[in-house]
Amino acid sequence: MSTPAKHLPRLLGASGLIVLSAAALNYIVDPLQLLRPARVFAAMYSHDNRMQNAGLIQSQDFDTVFMGTSLAIHYRQSDIDRVLGVRSVKLAMTGSNSHEQSFVLATALARRPSRVIWQMDDWIFRDAPEIDQDIYLPANLYRRNARGIAGYLFSGAMARESLWILTRSIPPLESVVARLTTEIVFRFQISDVDDINTLGPDFDVSKAYNAGKALAAFARITDPVRSRFLAEGYVYEAMVRAFERDAIDLIAQHPDVKFDIYFPPYSILQFVAMRDASPATLKTAYEFSAYAIPRLTQFQNVRLHDFRGVKEITHDLNNYGDVIHHSPEIDLKVLSWLAAGNYAVSRASPTASLERLKAQVEAYRVDTLER
Repeated sequence: MSTPAKHLPRLLGASGLIVLSAAALNYIVDPLQLLRPARVFAAMYSHDNRMQNAGLIQSQDFDTVFMGTSLAIHYRQSDIDRVLGVRSVKLAMTGSNSHEQSFVLATALARRPSRVIWQMDDWIFRDAPEIDQDIYLPANLYRRNARGIAGYLFSGAMARESLWILTRSIPPLESVVARLTTEIVFRFQISDVDDINTLGPDFDVSKAYNAGKALAAFARITDPVRSRFLAEGYVYEAMVRAFERDAIDLIAQHPDVKFDIYFPPYSILQFVAMRDASPATLKTAYEFSAYAIPRLTQFQNVRLHDFRGVKEITHDLNNYGDVIHHSPEIDLKVLSWLAAGNYAVSRASPTASLERLKAQVEAYRVDTLER
């Protein structure tokens, strides 16, 4: 037997041992808390919400699910609980579409929560790939099927995270390891579930959210070179199809769950940008709202809030970092409105809020403001 062939069994054996050791480490530490809540080792969390949510659904004790896009990502779970009197799990995902949201919500609803708070807007109902073709969402982790669990346990990247969490759980090393933990190297670097995708105490809110930022974003998206992007995703038939599949079907399948759905307070500039640079897109947005609002209010387990026409917020551009993303102060206002039942859509006149929004958009003039 040649020398390379003689060493092949040893090489294969060593490789197999390394793979099995990694799987054992991932099983014992369970960084995502996908198999069990953290008890022996310190719980650590990641800002990668599409991955992290699979673990949060299994590890957290909740009666309320909070879902949305980047407009809901900075909410603190503790604020949601305090203002609304619930035990929540925040599953908002940056840039998510309705198909992703519905899939994640269906997984969370298997835990039998009594309430869903859903930040919903027309853009999430854009055409999207099937869940198993979505390269950003690890669907099998949510399903916890054999393929998902095997991929999780035999992941070398996850073994690196497990080893780091294990090391951080050794008291003499905890402070040293914590200082060395950065998001550039490690994904699981958050020690408090309440801090997932939230803004830190040193974050300069006034620098990030102000009228200058909002007007600069407006100028950017209405520039003729870029204005065509305003129309992306706004195909009425596709939006209605996604809405029926992802929102209506989910609501209808869970009549015992209360759905608090809200349309977020975009700045008025979002709709004015469509009016000035892409009027056909604005027409589609209005038509979709005129379809979706009455459809949602048909369900007795749905309470719909439309915050798009709250003029004192949406016309104050200092509340925004661009034309849609509002400051943390407005997060708290939204929660207080939900708690009080403010701006709820009337079942008797479901499109009244839409008509108010149309009137505001028609009357608003950007040329009176200094860009």
